[in-house]
Amino acid sequence: MKKIFLFTLVGLASFQLRAQNIDKIITRDYADHLIKTLSSDEMQGRGTFTPGIDKAATFIESEFKKIGLQPLTGEKSFRQTFYKYQISNLSKTVKIDGKDIAQENLLITGLSAESVSLTKANTAVVKLDASKPFMGQLRAMMKVKKNQLILVDAKLADNFKQYQSYFSKPTTVDEKDYKVGESNVQVFVLGTDTVANDFKIELKNKVDKMPLFNVAGMIPGKSKAKELVVFSGHYDHLGITKTVNGDSIANGADDDASGTTAMIALAKYYKALKNNERTLIFVAFTAEEIGGFGAKYFSAKLNPDEVVAMFNIEMIGKDSKFGKNTAFITGFDKSDFGKILQKNLAGTEFTFHPDPYPDQNLFYRSDNATLAALGVPAHTISTDKIDVDEFYHTVKDEYGTLDVENILSTIKAIAKSAITIVNGTDTPTRIPKLKQ
Repeated sequence: MKKIFLFTLVGLASFQLRAQNIDKIITRDYADHLIKTLSSDEMQGRGTFTPGIDKAATFIESEFKKIGLQPLTGEKSFRQTFYKYQISNLSKTVKIDGKDIAQENLLITGLSAESVSLTKANTAVVKLDASKPFMGQLRAMMKVKKNQLILVDAKLADNFKQYQSYFSKPTTVDEKDYKVGESNVQVFVLGTDTVANDFKIELKNKVDKMPLFNVAGMIPGKSKAKELVVFSGHYDHLGITKTVNGDSIANGADDDASGTTAMIALAKYYKALKNNERTLIFVAFTAEEIGGFGAKYFSAKLNPDEVVAMFNIEMIGKDSKFGKNTAFITGFDKSDFGKILQKNLAGTEFTFHPDPYPDQNLFYRSDNATLAALGVPAHTISTDKIDVDEFYHTVKDEYGTLDVENILSTIKAIAKSAITIVNGTDTPTRIPKLKQ
């Protein structure tokens, strides 16, 4: 009886020590240091393919080194480098029924080659319905795997102009999608109602092979080293955008310097705790904002059957819809991941909730999606009021708009709630695989 009592006291003391340590390891000053650096003007909004994202990667690498993480198996450094093709339009001429179309009335998507020539012989002509939302129709057109000339009614001019600047940016494609002499291009023309006879479209583009890099490190596991637990956030953002009141840097403090901060802080915590039976991987993803390329590359390098769980952290900089000391989990009903986290937080002031925005399809809109589609219990944790967030994807997403105490409480809640998954005593159920 005395031995049992002694073991109980030792267990309680150990738990209390861990609780105290988390406040010493994940401090307000530490979180401030991470967020302020990642969202500073010096990082230039961390746009993919820019010097700013390179600076951010270098900073994250330095933090991983200080913590004492190891590079992933097979990697020589914390940078997981891969390449994409970036295609920039140099010139475009569109002539319909002998009339040249003004540049301001053109919007082009789907570029995947150096030169493209379109005529009636290889291109379908489609007209958008002016009574239906423009964005939904645009997305539908982009999914069609053939060349299209798309006529846009002048009634949709405001929507057309809104997206025109976005699609004027370079296109990023995989090597397998870069095909000389082949194309599935969509040419949207504003204010032209019909094509009476013929048309001719000539597009000239510049193609560059460009490097991208995730930043990833790990803490090897002990008794269950082949079982992996992933903690992630994306460190890219929009970079330099249209100037608003003298500011053109989209700093991305909440999106997703807050999530990247959480990922780094959790690495520091679990490295200090030294009780992970499973191998822990910590990764800052690149190119989430332009297609999730970083997460896709990372996922392809893993055996999904070996990944026990993924904690993707996205935008935790403000109170959630459920109030202080709360966060939500996307895809809550797809595995028992969320229930495990709730169980481990029982008796604390923090609570996790199911995603309150099912219509936003957030589960498949973030970096958890690729592994989730392969059956991994990969979920995103967030606090963002996505339906009313006035700072989302604007130059106003800056450090001054954040509630750092909310970030701290969320990080600590993740740290505590994940502990049984980290130490190997809980294994979340698998998510049904998506059909390919």
